[in-house]
Amino acid sequence: MSNGVSIVAIVGRANVGKSSLFNAIIGRREAIVADEPGTTRDNVTAKANTDEKDFWLVDTAGLKSAADDFELTIQQQISEAAASADVILVVTEANVPVTEEDRRIAKLALKTKKPVLLVINKADKNSRLDFNDWLKLGIKPVFATSASQKRGILELLEGLGGHLPHKTIKDHKHFSVALLGRPNVGKSALFNSLSNKQQAIVSSRAGTTRDVNRSRVRYHEQEIELMDTAGIRRSGKIERGVEQFSVLRTLAAIEEADICLVLLDVNELGVQLDQKIAGMVVEAGKGLVLVVSKWDALDKDAYTRDQLAKRISGEFVFVPWAPLIFTSAVTGQNVTKLFDLVAEISEARKTRFKTSELNQWLRRSVDAHPPAGLKNRAPKLNYVVQEDDQGMPNFKIFGAHTKFLHWSYKRYLDRTFREQWPMIGTPLKFWFIEKH
Repeated sequence: MSNGVSIVAIVGRANVGKSSLFNAIIGRREAIVADEPGTTRDNVTAKANTDEKDFWLVDTAGLKSAADDFELTIQQQISEAAASADVILVVTEANVPVTEEDRRIAKLALKTKKPVLLVINKADKNSRLDFNDWLKLGIKPVFATSASQKRGILELLEGLGGHLPHKTIKDHKHFSVALLGRPNVGKSALFNSLSNKQQAIVSSRAGTTRDVNRSRVRYHEQEIELMDTAGIRRSGKIERGVEQFSVLRTLAAIEEADICLVLLDVNELGVQLDQKIAGMVVEAGKGLVLVVSKWDALDKDAYTRDQLAKRISGEFVFVPWAPLIFTSAVTGQNVTKLFDLVAEISEARKTRFKTSELNQWLRRSVDAHPPAGLKNRAPKLNYVVQEDDQGMPNFKIFGAHTKFLHWSYKRYLDRTFREQWPMIGTPLKFWFIEKH
């Protein structure tokens, strides 16, 4: 992803400890993307490092066999992982003999011709671990780990490091903008128009194995990295977890980006997948702009724009704060305006608020509309502070019985916050913490 950073995919059958291994390799949890009940992303992608080599680690724990909900075969899982990954970790478990499913996964992983490492997890549950059974899978090297006890993780990382380049993920001297959307919505045309319209192209690099084309441009003395991603396809009747895995490259681009432009083809509006892509951006805590493309291709009158804007707003009601802009890469309409917009969003995301002003806002909001709750369990919100060193506006709200807060009240706080501070184009994150 960033400058050729590798993707490492963890694959294996259910319940072998892939998620535990994922967390053990990361070594820490980032508050923004992890440890929150109900998240739909399930730690799909995270940044990791070994021996000063950064890489993207991908957990496929959400996948199930073809007999389950997702109607996806093991072969499809491996082929999707291989299409995006540079290195594959095949995970088995020490306390269960090699299964036919393990053999199929190993065989398909080896067929990819990518580097494959075998991880025998849950080694703490087998005191007499004999590698011979697993060696028959044909994968070398083999690493025994206990993710729960953090055993064998360093050895695995050392072995993994031999397959990774010396690359780092993203410097913070610039901000990144990813162009997202379905195939043929006009991402590449807009990418080229944005790249060529500016004062100076700092660098341009295309044709990476990730199918992410990059260009750095300078706009008003600020450096911006543009990322043109591969189109996200609808793969039949699939669930979110499978869809996220199948668009691994784009997910990694979302993780890397600061702001995402989700392109909507003016000739094909109302596509549910567009809303799902916007949802991925929000879940990742990134800035968001809805960009209607191919505006030049539409027969329109003086009322068309307002009519379409109202329709699109209704379809993206979950992101009322996301600006909507109509563009044409052919005529150049609003292309430069996009730079003004992303620069404004970038500044909004870095805003620091005075704690006193935040608490005045909280008190006014609670006084005007106290949170409802159960008998003797009414939530109380006492005070709020802004979190430091986060890529988006994050706030901790301390109180009592906060677990009884209804989701609609959280939406109310978001709305009243934006009434005082508009915060264009960026989601906000409120953490509710019990004060003991």
